[in-house]
Amino acid sequence: MLGTLTPQQIEHVLQSQTTGRIGCYAKGQVYVVPVTYAYSEGYIYAHSQEGRKILMMRENPNVCFEVEAIENMANWRTVIAWGQYEELKSENERQAGMSILQSRFMPVVTSATVMPSHGMGPEIVEKAKRAVVYRIKLAESTGRYEVTRGKH
Repeated sequence: MLGTLTPQQIEHVLQSQTTGRIGCYAKGQVYVVPVTYAYSEGYIYAHSQEGRKILMMRENPNVCFEVEAIENMANWRTVIAWGQYEELKSENERQAGMSILQSRFMPVVTSATVMPSHGMGPEIVEKAKRAVVYRIKLAESTGRYEVTRGKH
């Protein structure tokens, strides 16, 4: 059975996943790239090094965000949302954004192999300082699902 997700189901998919895809457009070019994210109060939070995605979103802050929860080919949920890129520039904003990301990802760290073997040395701290912390304020979203009989 195919169907449309309710607003509550859309929120659940956004909250429950950690990887989505950002679609951005600038200078006649479309770019879609996967990102790890945290969802909080209508915003997608993420961070990145400077690169094509950040440059394009700075030029055109209108973006599309897609995420899915796939059990198998006949049991899935997907959400597509549209919103505005907002770079978190002040130190307070950056720290608040990183705190949301850390709160989301610390429970996901399940083994020593997920943690960097070199710890939080100066090179890791310096790289984190250079990261662009941003959020996407979601303005509109839609969701679809497929479920096989008996799997409601």
